Amino acid sequence: MSDDIDEARNWQDKQVDCARCAHADLKASGRCQPKHACVDDRYTQRVDRFFDWNPELADTYLAHPYFEVRATAAKFASLFLLPPLLADDDETVRSSAVRRLPGRYALQLRNDPCDEVRMWVATRIEGDDLLLVVSDKEYYVRLVVARRIAPSLLGGLVHDEEAEVRRVVARRIPDEWLLRMVDDRDASVRLTIAQRLSPQLLSLLRHDQDWRIRHEVASRIAPSELIGLIDDPYSLVRDVARSRLVLEPGRGPGAPA
Repeated sequence: MSDDIDEARNWQDKQVDCARCAHADLKASGRCQPKHACVDDRYTQRVDRFFDWNPELADTYLAHPYFEVRATAAKFASLFLLPPLLADDDETVRSSAVRRLPGRYALQLRNDPCDEVRMWVATRIEGDDLLLVVSDKEYYVRLVVARRIAPSLLGGLVHDEEAEVRRVVARRIPDEWLLRMVDDRDASVRLTIAQRLSPQLLSLLRHDQDWRIRHEVASRIAPSELIGLIDDPYSLVRDVARSRLVLEPGRGPGAPA
C-alpha cells in the first residue's frame, strides 16, 4: 500500500494529530513525516521508518500499549532492556526480542505456544541446545534444527515425518549413516542419498522405482554391474548404462544393445 493513499490514523483508529504529538519538534527537522515515518501511525512500516530515523527513542517505547510499536521498538532498543519482552503477551513482540537476544535468553522460549517464536529460538541457540527443540511439533522448526545442528547429532531427524526435513538430513549426515536412509519413502530423499553413496554401495538402489535414482546408479555404478540397467524401461537410464558399457575397457562398439 502506498504511503499516500490513506489518511494517517493511529492504532485506535483515530486521526493522527501532529500538533499534540510529543515529537512535534522532529517534524520541523525532517526526522518524522506524516503518513511516512510516524510512531503514532497504525502501519508498521511507518513506525519502523520512524525508529530507523530516530533509534535513540526506541528505549522509551518498549511498554507502549500497541504491540506493533513495542515489537518495532525492540529492533532498535538497547539489548539490556529486551529480556522483559520475552514475557510479553504478544508473540510478535516476543519474536522481535528473541531475534536480537543471545541464545541463553532465547532458550527460555523453546516451549513458546507460538510456532514462529520457537522458529526464531532455533535460529539463535547453538550446539547441544538444539537437541532441546529437535522434536518440535512444527516441521519448519525442525527444519531450522536440521540445517544448524552438528551432523553427528542428526540421528533424531533421520526418520522425521516431513520429507523436507529428511532431505536436509540426507545432505548432512555422516557417510556412515547413509544406509539408514537408503529405503526412505520419499524419492527425493533417496536421490540425495544416492548422490552421496559410493559406487560400491549404489547397487542397493539399482531397482529403485524412481528413474532419477536409477539414472544416478547407472552413471556411477561399477561397469561390471551395468548389465541389469541396459534394458531399463526409462530411456535416459538405458542410454547412460549402454554408453558406459560400450566404453568399458575390453568392450567395443558391439556391446549389448
